[in-house]
Amino acid sequence: MKRVSQILSTVFSPLFVPTYGVAMAFWCTMLSITPLGVRWRFMLTVFGVTCVIPALLIYGLHRAGIIKDPGLNNRTERTIPYILTALSYGASAWILAHAKAPSWLWLFMIGGLVAVAVNAIVNRWWKISAHLAAMGGLVALTFRIALSHTVLPGFPFIWMAIATILAAGAVGTARVYLDRHTVGQVGAGFLNGFVCVFIVTAF
Repeated sequence: MKRVSQILSTVFSPLFVPTYGVAMAFWCTMLSITPLGVRWRFMLTVFGVTCVIPALLIYGLHRAGIIKDPGLNNRTERTIPYILTALSYGASAWILAHAKAPSWLWLFMIGGLVAVAVNAIVNRWWKISAHLAAMGGLVALTFRIALSHTVLPGFPFIWMAIATILAAGAVGTARVYLDRHTVGQVGAGFLNGFVCVFIVTAF
């Protein structure tokens, strides 16, 4: 069970989830008519900006001795990585908006930025879950896609939504099992991510 929990925590790391959201948008909605090469280019760009760059910067902070745990399990070491993550979300939002992506897609990144900001503030006193904030945002995106009526005709999107919700539950269980968070902390993280993304993408 511990190994499974560690794998879930890695696969659904907050650094990967934005890319999953963009992949969902480009392969499950009317955006799938976009040429394959263009879809891959944007997905890889988002991956580079929201995952590779922050990961390298966090690694650099670890090497410099500014943070002791690159896994960021120490609540007091999360502020700078949170700021870097928020900036990466903002950069991705700008890239997608500049490319004339649907507003709900680039606002997904803005919602993530807001959720990270809330997490950073709350984290000063309480170790709210970043993993579940990311998963809450991803679940909110599935709801927003469904409500925007942009799902690809014939695509069984309901199963995608169910799988995303189940994945969020599995990640929350894994974080509690690994003793990284309490049930309250993962619940608060999910609620934060879901509310921020769902509200922001409504504009």
